Amino acid sequence: MAIEPDPHLSMVRPVAPHTPEGCEECLRLGSPWVHLRLCLTCGHVGCCDSSPLKHARAHAATASHPIVEPLEQGEEWRWCYVHEALV
Repeated sequence: MAIEPDPHLSMVRPVAPHTPEGCEECLRLGSPWVHLRLCLTCGHVGCCDSSPLKHARAHAATASHPIVEPLEQGEEWRWCYVHEALV
């Protein structure tokens, strides 16, 4: 049985982080975050699910941009919020 690649990978684009210094919404609100996630469709920087406000997940839901990767150096993986899986 062959494993099909995630269809959302077609939404991945070359992007630059809008706010490499932190989560866009947390910076505006003055809220803390744990880890940062980069939207690979538009460059939005949001905080991870371990953060109090989970802005990366909220962005994925509202913008329909499901694929993210960590913004921390040394981490190389991608996550699909729709399939709740590494891609």
